[in-house]
Amino acid sequence: MFWRMTGLSAASPVDTILDKENFTLEELLDEDEIIQECKALNSRLINFLRDKAQVEQLLRYVVEEVPDDAERKRSFKFPFIASEIFTCEIDVILRTLVEDEELMDLLFSFVKPDHPHSTLLSGYFSKVVICLVLRKTAPLMSYVQGHPEIVVQLVDLIGITSIMEVLIRLIGADETIYSNYGDTLQWLENTNVLEMIADKFNSSDSPEVHANAAEILCAVTRCAPPSLAAKICSPSFVRRLFHHALEESRPKSVLLHSLSVCISLLDPKRLASASYQAFKSNLSHGALVMASPETVDGMLESLGNLLNLLDTSAAESVLPTTYGCLRPPLGKHRLKIVEFISVLLTIGSETAEKELVRQSAIKRSIDLFFEYPYNNFLHHHVENIIVSCLEGKRPEVVEHVLHECDIVGKILVSERLSSLSTESNGPTVPTEGKTHPRVGNVGHMTRIANKLIQLGNSNNTIQAHLQENNEWVEWQTNVLVKRNEVENVYHWACGRPASLHDRGRDSDDDDFRDRDYDVAALANNLSQAFRYGIYSSDDIEEVISF
Repeated sequence: MFWRMTGLSAASPVDTILDKENFTLEELLDEDEIIQECKALNSRLINFLRDKAQVEQLLRYVVEEVPDDAERKRSFKFPFIASEIFTCEIDVILRTLVEDEELMDLLFSFVKPDHPHSTLLSGYFSKVVICLVLRKTAPLMSYVQGHPEIVVQLVDLIGITSIMEVLIRLIGADETIYSNYGDTLQWLENTNVLEMIADKFNSSDSPEVHANAAEILCAVTRCAPPSLAAKICSPSFVRRLFHHALEESRPKSVLLHSLSVCISLLDPKRLASASYQAFKSNLSHGALVMASPETVDGMLESLGNLLNLLDTSAAESVLPTTYGCLRPPLGKHRLKIVEFISVLLTIGSETAEKELVRQSAIKRSIDLFFEYPYNNFLHHHVENIIVSCLEGKRPEVVEHVLHECDIVGKILVSERLSSLSTESNGPTVPTEGKTHPRVGNVGHMTRIANKLIQLGNSNNTIQAHLQENNEWVEWQTNVLVKRNEVENVYHWACGRPASLHDRGRDSDDDDFRDRDYDVAALANNLSQAFRYGIYSSDDIEEVISF
């Protein structure tokens, strides 16, 4: 019980069971209030559960499969309650477990190859081990170091998400600060756990394995011991990833998730979190390593092979859609390649920019923008590519986007032919006999056009290129200016208050009640609502009284 008043409350059902001369663990587990009593630190209950025999039985509920004809309580309730007892973080119970070699062997017998690994019990096993990682770090890490086969067995099971979460915490790729972390550093340096995880891209065809392997490696790039961070940033490790990703016989999920790891390596915001700064301050072995120029060079070695995959001319797959069909569809792997190019342009590497220009990676990405006018994920990444190029410090990249890529000309052509055309030889084909729909990238083209004009105010190259194009000047005057005026929500007659003192805030902010609304504007919006018949006449008197 959370509270109990003498003489007013009935005895706890758990205490009633404990008062018996002969009772079993199963009777306690079947009692609904057992977790509540554990959290309330019922001394009689804890003294019973801390015994080795009881801890062993609780572990068996967590790690041992039951026959198909077993009772429902044995199959579902008892394993759940047993795992919850461990995660109550009662020190004496956890100490009984970690200080006994046989009990630890029983716990980690779950990951042995000949043991069944159901999703249900994997979740319970994960909860218990993660609890030990957080509360009994030193003895747990000492046990794992003495049994290195455990890491190998965990890697073999990373297709199970619960096991993946255990592995992330065991190798230190978690934002939680472990007080005994330094003691395990040397052990991590002497393992090849990252190589084993990366090789899962080659040894397994399961998309779940590939996704979870990438999740672990991305976690390492965000927060991990310096030894692992330096290893994952090394050119040799990057080459290993691309070797697996670019094998023709491998599933596309390998390429997809390998690029996710590379993107995580390149992302400059990955080390900016406050939790990382706190984590780094507790390490005495130096800071984590960002992707070095050598690492970027290792990625650029495979750029040509990646760009070959952006060629859609030889693909034969067809995807019917509501507006027509895609021959072929863009696919997740091509989208991920474009995202990778986008991130490469954000790191400020002159070598990367020159290579992307030389191999026409930017031009091909912009072409895809117009070939797939309804893929907004693609449009987002290509817009980032264009903005990164235009905002960069290297004039040759700006010239490349303006002239070789002809971004202005492509925007004008797309605006002139604003509906999907049957005459196009591109992969997006409209349905015959139906009205051709309007292309779906107009919003992104508008944003790019506005960005060109904005940057032209401070960049003479962009300004001159725009001014010498008479068609652009005419389109900007007659179309773009009017479109921006229409899309300015603060000029709308209804739908949003027109005069707010602080438009930067969102209605979800904690201090939204401090806003000073323009009551006249609100009243005007309300009158517009009546004009359009949003409210019935019965509502008018109530509203006017306001």
